[in-house]
Amino acid sequence: MKTGKLALLLSKDESYLVEASNRILHTQNGMVNLGELKKKKFGSIIKTHTGKKFSIVKPNIRDIVDKKVRRSAQVMMPKDIALILAYTGIGPGDNVVDAGTGTGYMSILLANYVTPGKVVTYEKDKRFVKIAKHNIKSSGLKNIRLKERDVNKGVGEKNLDAVTLDMKNPQRAINHAYKSLTAGGWLIVYSPTIESLKDAVNSIKKKDFCELKTVENIVREWKVELTTRPKTMGLMHTGFITFARKLK
Repeated sequence: MKTGKLALLLSKDESYLVEASNRILHTQNGMVNLGELKKKKFGSIIKTHTGKKFSIVKPNIRDIVDKKVRRSAQVMMPKDIALILAYTGIGPGDNVVDAGTGTGYMSILLANYVTPGKVVTYEKDKRFVKIAKHNIKSSGLKNIRLKERDVNKGVGEKNLDAVTLDMKNPQRAINHAYKSLTAGGWLIVYSPTIESLKDAVNSIKKKDFCELKTVENIVREWKVELTTRPKTMGLMHTGFITFARKLK
């Protein structure tokens, strides 16, 4: 494994995203000499000085965003991003605009999925722009372009397969999104409240969209031990997702 190459050290109870280097990693169960990774391949084993074994795994995009992405704003959760992909059918080769960027979490996951397509993401808040730049660079993806720009002033890209709006007052950007979408392209609006949702839907209805629907995605994790039951705490309501498809 080359110096600087990312690897995931994986065990049943802990995991670490690391680079092959000359430094020492301190884990809950001893130290790992990361220099040993240079002689290892994915799928092999590395041990701490106390004998704890880790499998050396090639990290995927989820490992990278979970462990390297800095968060300073509420991000759209994976359950909601997965729903967007499933409901719209966007995929490899598609071109997407994502506004606003926030920390870049959504943009990174979308860009990984639509490769070799591209994601252009809009963010006007300088605080988030700085963090998003770091996170996009950390992802290693080359098909994301970050624009420090207010999407309410217009979308420069045309013939888009999808536009996502996760921002305050998304109704102000719906006309710009409509003009930039290709026929059959999808508009996706994320709304944290009913009031925001209603404003967005009313604006969508003024344009030539079809297949308009709003959903809420609730995920409940279960514990399977001596007894089987839902976990006491769960990731329930996060927001409302509205879908609409451009007619022509």
